[in-house]
Amino acid sequence: MTTANSLPHFLSPAPGERLQTPLHSLHLELGARMVEYAGYALPVQFARGLVAEHLHTRSAASLFDVSHMGQLRLVGPDTAAALESLMPIDVLELPEGRQRYGLLLNEDAGILDDLMLVARSGDFLLVVNGACKHADLAHLQARIGQRCAIAPLAEHALLALQGPLAVDVLQRLVPGAQQLRFMDGAAFVWEGSELYITRSGYTGEDGFEISLPGVLAEAFARALLHHPEVEPAGLGARNALRLEAGLCLYGNELDASTTPAEAGLLWAVPKVRRADGLRAGGFPGAARLLAQIAHPALRPRQRVGLRALERVPVREPAPLHGADGRQVGRVTSGLLSPSLDQPIAQAYVEPASAAPGTRLQAMVRGKPVPMEITALPFVASRYYRG
Repeated sequence: MTTANSLPHFLSPAPGERLQTPLHSLHLELGARMVEYAGYALPVQFARGLVAEHLHTRSAASLFDVSHMGQLRLVGPDTAAALESLMPIDVLELPEGRQRYGLLLNEDAGILDDLMLVARSGDFLLVVNGACKHADLAHLQARIGQRCAIAPLAEHALLALQGPLAVDVLQRLVPGAQQLRFMDGAAFVWEGSELYITRSGYTGEDGFEISLPGVLAEAFARALLHHPEVEPAGLGARNALRLEAGLCLYGNELDASTTPAEAGLLWAVPKVRRADGLRAGGFPGAARLLAQIAHPALRPRQRVGLRALERVPVREPAPLHGADGRQVGRVTSGLLSPSLDQPIAQAYVEPASAAPGTRLQAMVRGKPVPMEITALPFVASRYYRG
């Protein structure tokens, strides 16, 4: 029988157990349907259902519990350079109070994890994927543990308040939060305790992620939910929102065999780390990644968006076939878009089949479903850039 566990959430559950986030009791009180995800009992949806939660996020504000994610604090004068030795991004010139998207790579330029890091006063805060956090911690400790101190924030929770009205609600509780721009971060105080808030999220909407002590999480969540603009939302709505926004999910679009070039993430690799840049290379897989940047023909596949031309949801891992019947790719994420009322998907396909407008056939339960390559995102993002 599956049992619950309230151990600090940087630990691994014992076989048959699920970890709980600090909001577990509140989720049950609110009627959540719980599922196992990354070793945790997490809400997949609440009483209103996935579609209602999704559309509410687009029109007002939703509260997501993302406390299963790993939060790591890295300290020391060599930390920025150490992180640059593992990722193809610019950490040395990241200003205090700014956040950046990062990619941990292996020696073949495959993506071990994607993460967010923010330069704070005296340290760096990394937020890594829940399913990868133990491996990430071991990787960081093995590769740069002699260059900086690495401390898991095992007792911290992480909440995401997302939607166009998120800023209106949050500034009532935390005055000054409205001054943050997209990818800004700053420390605030609520009820005598420190919060660290970034203006970011995983939905394509304006919003915030709030890192705070786990013992404070339920009280802060209840304070947010007290406002009529805010409703709880679960993993189902979060996944649909990120897919509409054209964002990757580790384990679906990203894995250790996929490079940033194949994944369409070269926007995250700045000039300073590319060939002829001031700090070119110097990260795992640099030779392969820089070659793929210079010579796109070296990329064996490309991430694309797809719209189904019939009202048939196409889910992963449906194979994709070209006009000649040959398989040219595979769906990595797919669902019926609540915002567009149309089946959408992300996939990897051969470069010759990646141009927008290309028609492919997805095989769903043995039957072909016509699909068309389309530009990402499916729904335009609405981040607040000031």
